[in-house]
Amino acid sequence: MKDKHWDVQIDITEDDDVTTAQAVLTMPEQSRLTGHGEAHRNPVDPPAAAIGDELAAARALEDLTQQLLSVADQDVVRNARSRIPMPPG
Repeated sequence: MKDKHWDVQIDITEDDDVTTAQAVLTMPEQSRLTGHGEAHRNPVDPPAAAIGDELAAARALEDLTQQLLSVADQDVVRNARSRIPMPPG
């Protein structure tokens, strides 16, 4: 059995009432995928930086998830059309 290691790094930026997050997935032998997410604080709500961080990060990971599923779907189609199976990844 071959172990694999994938890394996800999430960078968060706050600008007034907007928090943005970027989630970068690094996979061996493949290009990186980057997901983006934002959270907007309602001006009438009290500041709570942790909530904005959590929402923006979750949305970035959700975007990243959709991208990874799309890549996997494309690989499944390509593999099904090929007479030569894709190497184990």
